[in-house]
Amino acid sequence: MKIVLFGAGKIGRSLVGKIFSSAGHEVVFVDVIDDVINALNEKHRYKVEIREAKLETIMIENVRAVNSKNSEQVASEIATADLVATCVGVNNLPNVYSNIAMGLLKRSAMRKGPLDIIIFENLRNSSAIFRPGLKQCLPVDYPMDSLVGLVETSTDKMAVDTPIGIKEQDPLTAYTEAFETVYVDKKAFKGTIPEVRNLIPTEDLGAYFDRKFFTLNMGHAITAYLGYLLGISTIWEAIDNNYIRKIVESSMQESGQALIKEYPKEFGESNHQEYIAGLIRRFGNPALGDTVFRVGRDVPRKLSRNDRLIGALLLDMKYNINAPSIILGVAAAMLFRAKDEKGELSNEDKHFQDESYSKGVFYVLTNICQLNVNNPKEDQVITEIKRVHDSLVKNPKNWA
Repeated sequence: MKIVLFGAGKIGRSLVGKIFSSAGHEVVFVDVIDDVINALNEKHRYKVEIREAKLETIMIENVRAVNSKNSEQVASEIATADLVATCVGVNNLPNVYSNIAMGLLKRSAMRKGPLDIIIFENLRNSSAIFRPGLKQCLPVDYPMDSLVGLVETSTDKMAVDTPIGIKEQDPLTAYTEAFETVYVDKKAFKGTIPEVRNLIPTEDLGAYFDRKFFTLNMGHAITAYLGYLLGISTIWEAIDNNYIRKIVESSMQESGQALIKEYPKEFGESNHQEYIAGLIRRFGNPALGDTVFRVGRDVPRKLSRNDRLIGALLLDMKYNINAPSIILGVAAAMLFRAKDEKGELSNEDKHFQDESYSKGVFYVLTNICQLNVNNPKEDQVITEIKRVHDSLVKNPKNWA
């Protein structure tokens, strides 16, 4: 079988390419970075370094690559594929639609059957965004609903930036943890669900996406933001701090109470406690070498209304659950100024600092977070976040 995978980045290589190659699929990456494309076509293999207490190197075989600029070749690969997947990042999704559309039309001309597209993006309701983007690149009479399955996912995986020195030696090597679980929307497949290890079909994908987003992603971000306030640069050192760990665990308990109420058939006190304990262990993995910068960067996206922090707060509001630890995390996020190995802010965080935060906390909360002052519950949360933020400005460590 052959899967055409858009995106040869760290998640594309360390998770998607890995699990499908291990299941016996040929993996054809579609990317724009010449060094990566050339290396894949020269070696037809790459290394995934499992960064745990016991280090392990796994060779991923039977891979090659196509440049996305070569639309005809990409279309030909899609026309003869068994599956297509995307792992390009939310902002880059518009760049894949035309190539996929060309492949689907070529596939129709060859009288091939339906094709499933698995969307490995960190995005809730991703098919609702993907569908209109793809549809506008297809003829009006193309029977998309019968020929294309748009399969959403919830990906539980931490892949870190490969150290610069290693990357210079080999642009393909990927660093990641051992843990990998992908939940997929069982109902969305038009064809046979692939038998791939750790690919778990579920009838209620939203539950697992929300658990991941409002527990793993939210807790991870708060670990980074509080770590920065205490001058800590790595995630494992941050979660090893008793004060930070206590707040992070509390924040995940707060969102967990709402998740259990929202999805009582999927989650309960016992399995959510087990999930939190596993996350704390994973955050505390020193071999992974994860940084506060990587986990916390892109503050405006992570503070947007439906993302990990405000989204978790809104779910708590729905069930009248107090969330002081998440509120502290939101306030801390606004003060996050971590820099990369070159001593630079991410472009998104520099823009946030210069264009949004400079206009004041109220502006951030009502325009970036999109909290509504006309909603009594949200207005109360705005007041509380501002109070905590102002306290942190006076003393960034007064919560510890």
